Amino acid sequence: MAGGSILGNRVLRKEDPKFLTVGGEYVDDMDEPMLAGAAHVVYVRSTVAHGVINSIDTSDAVSMPGVLGVYTAASLGLEPVPAAFNPMVARTLLASDKVRYVGEPIAAIVAETREQATDAAETVFADIDPLDALIDLEQAMASSTLIYEGAGSNVVFDTTALGMPENTGDAFFADCEVVTKGRFLNQRVAPCPLEVRGAAAAWDGDGRLNQWLSTQHAQGAVEPLAKANGVEPSMVRVRTPDVGGGFGAKIGTYAEELLLGVLAKKHGRPMKWRETRSESMVALGHGRAQLQYVTIGGKKDGTVTHYQLHAIQDCGGFADMGTILAPFMTRPMSSGVYAIPNIECRTTSVVTNTTPTTAYRGAGRPEATAAVERAMDLFALEIGMDPADVRRKNLIPKFLEPHTTAIGQTYDVGDYETALDKTLKAADYSALRAEQKKRRASGDVKQIGIGVSVYVEITGGVGNGESAKVEVLDDGRAVVYTGTSPHGQGHDTAWSMLVQEQTGIPMDRIELVWGDTDLVPIGTGTMGSRSLQQGGNAVFQVAGTLAEKAKSVAARLLEASEADVVLDKERGVFHVAGTPSVTKSWADLAQAEKASGGLSHHDVINVSGATFPFGAHVSVVEVDTETGQARLIRQVACDDAGKVLNPMLLDGQIHGGIAQGVAQALFEEVIYDADGNPTTSNLADYGFPSAAELPSVEVVHMETPTPINAIGAKGIGESGTIGSTPAVQSAVVDAVSHLGVKHIEMPCTAQRVWAAIQAAK
Repeated sequence: MAGGSILGNRVLRKEDPKFLTVGGEYVDDMDEPMLAGAAHVVYVRSTVAHGVINSIDTSDAVSMPGVLGVYTAASLGLEPVPAAFNPMVARTLLASDKVRYVGEPIAAIVAETREQATDAAETVFADIDPLDALIDLEQAMASSTLIYEGAGSNVVFDTTALGMPENTGDAFFADCEVVTKGRFLNQRVAPCPLEVRGAAAAWDGDGRLNQWLSTQHAQGAVEPLAKANGVEPSMVRVRTPDVGGGFGAKIGTYAEELLLGVLAKKHGRPMKWRETRSESMVALGHGRAQLQYVTIGGKKDGTVTHYQLHAIQDCGGFADMGTILAPFMTRPMSSGVYAIPNIECRTTSVVTNTTPTTAYRGAGRPEATAAVERAMDLFALEIGMDPADVRRKNLIPKFLEPHTTAIGQTYDVGDYETALDKTLKAADYSALRAEQKKRRASGDVKQIGIGVSVYVEITGGVGNGESAKVEVLDDGRAVVYTGTSPHGQGHDTAWSMLVQEQTGIPMDRIELVWGDTDLVPIGTGTMGSRSLQQGGNAVFQVAGTLAEKAKSVAARLLEASEADVVLDKERGVFHVAGTPSVTKSWADLAQAEKASGGLSHHDVINVSGATFPFGAHVSVVEVDTETGQARLIRQVACDDAGKVLNPMLLDGQIHGGIAQGVAQALFEEVIYDADGNPTTSNLADYGFPSAAELPSVEVVHMETPTPINAIGAKGIGESGTIGSTPAVQSAVVDAVSHLGVKHIEMPCTAQRVWAAIQAAK
């Protein structure tokens, strides 16, 4: 290990043996004594995108075998719940006055088995008068048909309401030598976690709600559950077992989860619910869904001086988290890595008759990067300059002190040119261009395209700190309590490494506890790539404080001055300086402190702000010009996440992020027909890549530590997604640009590529 420290080394994941052998324990596996005799809940969902509910006939369902109860908003007495981001947008947890998207829950069936509840759900008939289904964003903005009449418009949020100016239009570019425009759709995608949503609820003898959730933020679920069930937050306990993927969509709480406690109390028995994959595709929050109008201007020598973005965000059928992604994530990052002196960015959020949108891996930052990177490509094409050279010319120079962009966002540290140059060198960019020139000259059917992207993103922007507790048991083992929540990231390994570094207690003697609000009442969860830089930072500092605190106990046991006590981390023991043979172990200290409450330390550690990881990606695709089929053949990625804790975990996050980013560029898209019916409601119709569609990723390492936290780390969970998508899209366009193609919308399917080639002819 480097310098005797475990940090910075490739350490195998502690979690893997369980997941690779007996498997994890997910919500649907729960065998808790409190859940014995649980009934099952299935929700009846709207098959109409937009309409007025005249009546809901449940008479046949009530008499079905095994059915214990059938409930609507009326029978449960549900009141409208206003949206957090626009209180004039309100709905009941089960649709009552109207339905607003296909998949919206309108009734709940309680039965002895899931199969019986499913059969009964099929007999419920909702009499609905259809209204115009508003699927297109701009149509929804202009329509007199309102999805929420109380809001007075289908535009439910606009940055002008925050006092931010409108874009000034073409006059903004009056002094530019070159101006080019684009209209881009950052398409709607489904999160598709391998584990769909599930929940279970039971009331204990003290009148306390116990709820199990597949969630990214157990503590954040307490208050909504308490409100939905009419109890104080202290009367709710949330527990999170293993979570099979979240990607942002499992941050908040959904109607199906909030109603379980209500139904459990009504029947006096526990309740379980699990959605099907088809339900997940239409009811779990979607991602992206942003229409972008971009104009970029500057000089013929490649200098960009002006950039204008109007981002129109699709909220879907409710003003949920998706409403604020554009104004609070896309807008601040609109400058990207570029020193553009003049920027205008307006965002508009619009409700439509589609599944509500929510956070999705990167949450607003991928959209900002995609817009400015496509703009850079169009600008380079307009002036006939290599896109990598245009980028380099406009990059913000290296800075190790905070830098504020023209849009007003302050970055911590950055070295964008080095990241770009390292990536171009690793890809052998000049050789790739030479190969491309050769193929074009020969008229080869299969052409290659090279896409370049340089990005910066914001991580750890959610919450300004995290809770951590480290407790040493009588046998010398340590238990770590964290307010973050793992769902594939490797927290057990990472947090154990941090505690071992500070205490010398071996990783295999460290246990991680998360996602239980009785054991960890304070926590901000896992989202926005915040875990290591906030949760890990808290664990690291709390473990360090505990180690210092332990010296006073060791001094008493060793009958020495505390200043003379040394912690030998190699052996995990304390001794007096110069007398290494007489020691006290962590077990000795814990036993000595047992009578006075044990040996532990707990704190909430704050950080001074967000961090800004950055990097550069080069994608190489091969396009069959006769069929339009695009195949990714190389992906070279430099993702600088500051100080690296464990290169194996880093690479895993980069690989996963890139897979998701490539998937958006080439495969994934949620599609609705004109009536608002989803045509991609299962994995047979929704493009979803396997390992066979992806090349091995060539990772280029680079570390620029941040001063924002004690371990110098930035987030890495979303970076690969942010850098890869625009690089792959750019590569596809580049492969056929010599044929006159300037832009192809994502996903760059064979049909779209072929159509673009034909149109250019």
